[in-house]
Amino acid sequence: MRLTGPLSWHAERMAGKEIDRVRATSALAVIKQHPGMVLFALSPVLALLAAIWWLAGAGWAIAAALVLLVVGGAVVVVKR
Repeated sequence: MRLTGPLSWHAERMAGKEIDRVRATSALAVIKQHPGMVLFALSPVLALLAAIWWLAGAGWAIAAALVLLVVGGAVVVVKR
């Protein structure tokens, strides 16, 4: 038996959509159990938004937050 092409044993190809539910449930569990860790992970983004708010005003900070949210969501969706 000859195999052509690269072998890929990535879980996304094997499990289909069920791995997404498992990952989403796991992520929500981490957020609920460790809110301090999530806050620490998001602190650079929050500091950036605070600096934009201080330098340019609330409107620009809200616009930047929306842009970061859309770009972050797009990165997650495209990555899969």
